[in-house]
Amino acid sequence: MSVAGLKKQFYKASQMVSEKVGGAEGTKLDDDFRDLERKVDVTSKAVVEVISKTSEYLQPNPASRAKLSMLNTMSKIRGQVKNPGYPQAEGLLGECMAKYGRELGEDTNFGGALVDVGEAMKRLAEVKDSLDIDVKQNFIDPLQGLCDKDLREIQHHLKKLEGRRLDYDYKKKRQGKIPDEELRQALEKFHESKEVAETSMYNLLETDIEQVSQLSSLVESQLQYHRQAVQVLEELSDKLRDRMNDAQSRPRREYTPKPKPIFDYGDNNHSNGGYSSSIAPPPSRNSEPSFHLARLSFRKPRLSPEQPSCKALYDFDPENEGELGFHEGDIITLTNQIDENWYEGMLNGQSGFFPLNYVEVLVPLPH
Repeated sequence: MSVAGLKKQFYKASQMVSEKVGGAEGTKLDDDFRDLERKVDVTSKAVVEVISKTSEYLQPNPASRAKLSMLNTMSKIRGQVKNPGYPQAEGLLGECMAKYGRELGEDTNFGGALVDVGEAMKRLAEVKDSLDIDVKQNFIDPLQGLCDKDLREIQHHLKKLEGRRLDYDYKKKRQGKIPDEELRQALEKFHESKEVAETSMYNLLETDIEQVSQLSSLVESQLQYHRQAVQVLEELSDKLRDRMNDAQSRPRREYTPKPKPIFDYGDNNHSNGGYSSSIAPPPSRNSEPSFHLARLSFRKPRLSPEQPSCKALYDFDPENEGELGFHEGDIITLTNQIDENWYEGMLNGQSGFFPLNYVEVLVPLPH
């Protein structure tokens, strides 16, 4: 730095100290200039804050924003043109639903519905990606350009103006000790910087229609996003409604358990000695039937003019192996009475045991 430059830095520092510490008054700028400066300062703060909040709006998760920032930096270092996008929550949810829907089976109601909703969620993620791109290109980038260029240039002019004001005020206080020509040049430079700073601030505030246009682009991008999202969700809602109607109109299939074989080991004397034929009977709703399951077997009903039978008074759900389940109103063929609490019977080709107090005997077993 030249000697003149060092002197000027000293003058400015000395004047600043005298104003801050000694209470000296410097040259006052007019109210119009101060009003322009205030509005530009508010504009600068608004642009910086809006850019930050818009990024939060597009991606609320701070961890995802940090990760994306890191990935974008790495992409620039590697020379990659296309930067990775935000990990949209809708896409993550859609992948999860579609995965388990396919595992469950698209032929099932729930599995098919999971796939439908999952695919719709992935479409919503694509729509959200489009919103991110539109908002960044048409709103965030122009505001960032305003911040990086015009506002930074204005701050440079204001900083230069403040430096020249301090230099002029210092020389003005020492009028007589400072050559008049040097004082006159300091005043001219001060007015020059004031005019440049004032013009740049005025031009920025007068062209704020550009910022209004950028806000309009933001709203248009949001409107387009919500329109597309509504279309996706309406199609999904119709598809799910059709799926529910089909499921409700389809006759319900009753579960028919496969018959369980009951082996008749016969006389123990003919056993090969490898297995005991005694098996504990199934638990009773009221009491334990006193018999051995090994001595029971599937048997055809005794032929008689009237088949022994009973009618179910209540639903009976089997809880143990060998029990016969039925619904209220079913007609059951009686094949045997185990004890005072249990019958053996057949229904729909299945044989098993059930309690007496669940049925009404229509044709009794022969004594």
